Amino acid sequence: MEIKPLPGLNAEVTLPGSKSYTQRALVIAALAKGKSVLHHALLSKDTEYLMEALRLMGASIEIESEALTVEGTAGIIAQPQKEIYLGNNGTAIRLLMGVAALGKGEFRLTGDERLRERPVGPLLDALCALGVDAASDMGRGSPPVVIKTEGVRGGHAVLADITSSQFISSLLISCPLAGADSSIDVLGSVPSRPYVDMTVEAMRHFGVGVKEVSPGRFFVKGNQHYVARSYRVEGDASAASYFCLAAVVCGGTVKIHNVNPGTLQGDIGFLPVLERLGVVVTRKDNMIEVTNGLLRCGDYEFDFGNMPDVVPTFAVLAALRPGRTTIRNVSHLRTKESNRLEALVNELRRIGIHAEEIQDGMIVDGGTPRGAVIETYNDHRIAMSFAILGLSVPGITISNPDCVGKSFPGFWNIVGTWY
Repeated sequence: MEIKPLPGLNAEVTLPGSKSYTQRALVIAALAKGKSVLHHALLSKDTEYLMEALRLMGASIEIESEALTVEGTAGIIAQPQKEIYLGNNGTAIRLLMGVAALGKGEFRLTGDERLRERPVGPLLDALCALGVDAASDMGRGSPPVVIKTEGVRGGHAVLADITSSQFISSLLISCPLAGADSSIDVLGSVPSRPYVDMTVEAMRHFGVGVKEVSPGRFFVKGNQHYVARSYRVEGDASAASYFCLAAVVCGGTVKIHNVNPGTLQGDIGFLPVLERLGVVVTRKDNMIEVTNGLLRCGDYEFDFGNMPDVVPTFAVLAALRPGRTTIRNVSHLRTKESNRLEALVNELRRIGIHAEEIQDGMIVDGGTPRGAVIETYNDHRIAMSFAILGLSVPGITISNPDCVGKSFPGFWNIVGTWY
């Protein structure tokens, strides 16, 4: 797909529901007793994989106009008659490992080639510590995984030097239904920590509490029960970043609706980064307005550890800004849908921008990008970020544009309305 430059942009967009909140709400509603209604939930390739998996595990899920109706299992997990396939949905396989552990019998979870490279070893070890036989089928600490279980016993688990906060979220969601209390110690830093807070918030909405008794130490009371609820899914702060970038590259103003400026989503931290570089951001009730300013020159360093999903967006902005940009604390991007650090460096170099990987991130020297065919590595965030660059730089063509369906099926329709 070739992207045509725009001479200017004044637009309004409405965000889809958050993929992260949608997946958490679906899993928790599937564990609850009774019927939950999830309003403004995201329908995408990832959430379709998750819904089909939850149906195999005993939940009933119906898609209505702008809502999902979930008839939960009350924690009684059915044993699927076939393996559970999850594409490249890393969140889903990690959360569902905890759900499968609550069942009885054998569960096998797998996905596409990339998912079978993504690490789950620390979560397998933690589930074993809680009384479950959980193992990597190939012995590599990655999917396929086989879980043989009679339910989660409870007890004490340790997660050390983890590469994903999803390991924590998986245990937090499943342990309330364990036969006894559980404690979880997280040793070392927690990448993407805001996602743990999002998990706790969603659990609380469905009637279950978690205590963080000290930093990195969680206590979860056993024999709890999730209660069916009506739940509104927030707009996706990760998706908002692309339209913030559009205002910058096109020299215009974009009003972004259905985004909560006070959200727990870590990617909302992109807004103060933009402001630091001279972009004007106005926050209103469930809406933000972004207006391009003169990007500040010079060398800047940023910690994106709590918002790794917007690194592709920011790397594209850095390509346009005069000066050196250093992005740190995102080594875990190497285990995302693609090796995003390697992918970003490759594609920035392809458009004539100097970029290099460092141990915990990357360096970008801004300049004058040129047109090129962008390899997306089947990664939705690479595709969308470089597509926005094409609104300013002639000759940008996106290979495999359909990969955006993983998180944002309506992306091309929105961009198409700007012409």
